[in-house]
Amino acid sequence: MIDFFLNAYKNVPLWHIGLEFLVFVFGILSVWFAKKENIWVYPTGLIATVISVYLLYIAGYLGDMMINGYFSIMSIYGWYNWAKGTNQEDNLPITRTNDKEKVIGIALFLITIFVVFGIYKFFDYEIHNDNYIDILASGIFFTGMWYMAKKKIENWTLWIIGDIIVVPLYAYRGLGMLSFQYLIFTILAISAYLEWKKILNNKIQEY
Repeated sequence: MIDFFLNAYKNVPLWHIGLEFLVFVFGILSVWFAKKENIWVYPTGLIATVISVYLLYIAGYLGDMMINGYFSIMSIYGWYNWAKGTNQEDNLPITRTNDKEKVIGIALFLITIFVVFGIYKFFDYEIHNDNYIDILASGIFFTGMWYMAKKKIENWTLWIIGDIIVVPLYAYRGLGMLSFQYLIFTILAISAYLEWKKILNNKIQEY
C-alpha cells in the first residue's frame, strides 16, 4: 500500500509535491475549523482550493478544477456570510434546509453535472469512466459548499457522500496524498455532522 502511494510521486517535481502537501494541511485545517463553526474555515480553505485549481489544471482534471474554483468563490461568499453581525446573537446559526433550499440544492446539483459535462465536451476532452465519477462528485460538492455557506447541517451529509466517492477515485488516478486527505475528510465530516446535530438539537430545546 505504501509503495502504491510512493510510486505515484517518483517522477513528480519536488515543488509539485510541496504544493500538494500544503493543500493536504490547509484542507484538513479547513474542515476542522468548519466542524468547530470557526470562521477560519474560509481563509484556510481558500489557500487549499486556489493551489488545487493550479494543480488540477496541470493534471487536466477539469471537473475537479471547476470544483475547487467554485470552492474559492464560495469561500469568499461564506466568509462574508459567516462574519455578518458583531454580536454572537447576530451570527449565522446552524439550521436545516427548508423546502425551497432543498429544491435549489437539487437544481444546483443537476446544473453542475450538465455544465461540467459540457465543459469536457467543449474542450474536446475524452471522457473516461473516472471522469463520469468526477462529474457526479462535482454536483455533490458544489451543492454541499453552498449549504455550508448557509450553515445548513445537510452540507455534512453531502460532504460525506462525496468524500467516500472520491477517495478511491484519487487513489486510482495515482494522487495518493489527495486520496488520503479525503479519507481524513470523511472521518472529520462524520464527526462534524454529529457535533452540528448536537448543537442544533440543543438550540431547538432552548426554544
